Amino acid sequence: MYQQPLPIAVLISGGGSTLKNLIDRQKSGALAIDIRLVISSRASAGGLQYARDAGIKNLTISKKSFETPEAYRDANFEAIRAERVSLVVMGGFLQHLLIPEDFDKRVINIHPSLIPSFSGQGYYGLRVHQAAIDFGVKISGCTVHYVDNEYDHGPIILQQSCPVIPSDTAESLQTRVLELEREALPKAIEIFAGGCGQS
Repeated sequence: MYQQPLPIAVLISGGGSTLKNLIDRQKSGALAIDIRLVISSRASAGGLQYARDAGIKNLTISKKSFETPEAYRDANFEAIRAERVSLVVMGGFLQHLLIPEDFDKRVINIHPSLIPSFSGQGYYGLRVHQAAIDFGVKISGCTVHYVDNEYDHGPIILQQSCPVIPSDTAESLQTRVLELEREALPKAIEIFAGGCGQS
């Protein structure tokens, strides 16, 4: 096991429920992390308030401000490197972000389906759960995976599943999967921390 809190950055685009979960677990001592930076892709993201309330450094980096995907990548990771972050956590981050070599297998994402099902460009939020219901699957869940340069791709760290019941709506299935996400992401962070030589 590692001893020092793992320094992380969290990338968000919306309400920040994933960020809030991590902040709460950090404060309670349930997860040994040090959230050094929150980056939002949108200035209007509600999750930024969670960062402000917790006294976490935060900034907005809009993809529209950059002419190339490489320039957008560089702006994000220059800020991340400056905070000496070991792991980047994408929590509801809806922009495609290229990953530099020095962060290979150091960026993780949580996706609300059992990848490779219902994943890739355009599959986010309620769209994922509606697609699962429309297809008629009996089991759904969430996946935590390392991020590479393709949408919802990269080695899987862990998956957790739940049943899809006949009366499910996209909203009710989302609620059930979100509960899985609240447990799965901290577990994945602990798996990463346990294997990265923290001391």
